[in-house]
Amino acid sequence: MTGDLIYFALFLVGLTLIGLALGGYMERVFTGRLRLFDPLERRLLAVAGVSGRGQRWTSYAISLLAFNAAGFALLFLVLRLQGWLPFNPQGFGAMTSSQAFNTAVSFMTNTNWQSYGGETTVSHFSQMFGLTVQNFVSAATGIAVAVAVVRGLVGRSVKDLGNFWVDLTRAVLYLLLPGAIVITIALIWQGQPQNLLASVTATTLEGAQQIIAQGPVASQDAIKMLGTNGGGFFNANAAHPYENATALTNLIQIYAILCIPAAFPFFFGRMAGDKRQGVAIYVAMSVLFVAVLLAAYFFEAHGNPLYAGITDPGVSMEGKETRFGLAQTVLFTVATTVASCGAVNAMHDSLMALGGMIPLFNMLLGEIIYGGVGAGFYGMVLYVVLTVFIAGLMVGRTPEWLGKKIEAREMKLAALSLLVMPIGVLILSALSILTGNAQPAVQDAGPHALSELIYAYTSGTANNGSAFAGFGANSTWHNTMIGLAMLIGRWGYIVPVLAIAGGLAAKTRAPETSGTFPTHGRAFTILLIATILIIGALTFLPVLALGPIAEQVAISAGQTF
Repeated sequence: MTGDLIYFALFLVGLTLIGLALGGYMERVFTGRLRLFDPLERRLLAVAGVSGRGQRWTSYAISLLAFNAAGFALLFLVLRLQGWLPFNPQGFGAMTSSQAFNTAVSFMTNTNWQSYGGETTVSHFSQMFGLTVQNFVSAATGIAVAVAVVRGLVGRSVKDLGNFWVDLTRAVLYLLLPGAIVITIALIWQGQPQNLLASVTATTLEGAQQIIAQGPVASQDAIKMLGTNGGGFFNANAAHPYENATALTNLIQIYAILCIPAAFPFFFGRMAGDKRQGVAIYVAMSVLFVAVLLAAYFFEAHGNPLYAGITDPGVSMEGKETRFGLAQTVLFTVATTVASCGAVNAMHDSLMALGGMIPLFNMLLGEIIYGGVGAGFYGMVLYVVLTVFIAGLMVGRTPEWLGKKIEAREMKLAALSLLVMPIGVLILSALSILTGNAQPAVQDAGPHALSELIYAYTSGTANNGSAFAGFGANSTWHNTMIGLAMLIGRWGYIVPVLAIAGGLAAKTRAPETSGTFPTHGRAFTILLIATILIIGALTFLPVLALGPIAEQVAISAGQTF
């Protein structure tokens, strides 16, 4: 156990160093001071007919929504027509309409929820031209929004938030593409496939025949992690040795998931001209990360009391890869759910009741503990706005952040965005139960069945994409409803936060006075953490009590379902 805790500590130190370095690099990229790919950038924008002029928040949002809509339409067509498209050596036919809708929405929103098995459903062309392309541009969309929000926060009486098309292009050219190339090479070095071949048939030691799928795995795996996408080439995702070959690839992938989200607070601090502002947010994120990581680790390390005398004491290895062990499995599980990455290297459905509650809790908070690329930071901005408002009430002053007043408009928009998770999770889950569509989809009885259902709709609304593996999602109802949850979860945050940024950008920045509540000190960090936990706990504690908490109580009493 001591060795595992040291491993966690060293991981966090490494993540902090990467975040510091990458935050400075991102500041040079998005202020235009780094022009390494300037000729290519200008050529791409010219071909697209983009002038590069600054956009107000409304124009920025319209450009984003139009781009997302076009991406959805293109991917939907690819999935419906893949039987007639090239690079399909397996001869896969078209997806059904409901599944193609769900998958197109999923990858367009950076969710990567999958109600299909990749190696038995999707052709190489669909993987590369359809899914991998969306892995890049959906991640770049989140980065662009976060960059625009930062400009709005730190700007001095400006009317625009930058240009969506320029930010999108720079996110791909300077961050995602170079990073994905490096990670792809590392994964190939460690033994992951990268080819365009069909499946092969192998003879096992017992003399049986086994079909082994292959294809452009490493390249998709790289951007799936770096872009916090998570959609697996294989149904088993990162538990499959072709997607996660060694302990080193496991560690590389975890760092890939969290490196850009961890860099955003430091990027913000540099843009604000006060690094302490970014450090305060990063510390809040890291404290929460350590708390959920240790909680998940100890819940799993205690094992299942119903299996006493059958398995090793103090170990719960059901659904986990013996290649990675407890520590690397728990770290991967927590990393993917504090970020909007649906990758898994273990079956979350097999976690202990409270161990499974932790990834669920991470998503219910809105994935603001580091979070997805860009999405985690702009989600945290909403909590900061609420915290600043509460602090203003406590000290009897008009709430301010970076010298800009937080007024009724900002609070209404922040409150509106906080309704996204309850609507997507609680209302859509309740409709599934009331219409009789929940019971056929769940694998287990009792409280765990509710956990499976809630996890599915939480994963969709949070744009995460991971699942309790026992949930059967491939039905017209769940493909449609979870698709709707993904749209609500993506645009329900993006539009309000851009509106907040647009309003703050136009405000005059007032100098700090002795009465200004500092947003970079210990008191603010503690208040921010408390605000996050209170809102998350009060909103979802009842459903957690009926699901994983009730299941743990039953296990402790020796009851099974």
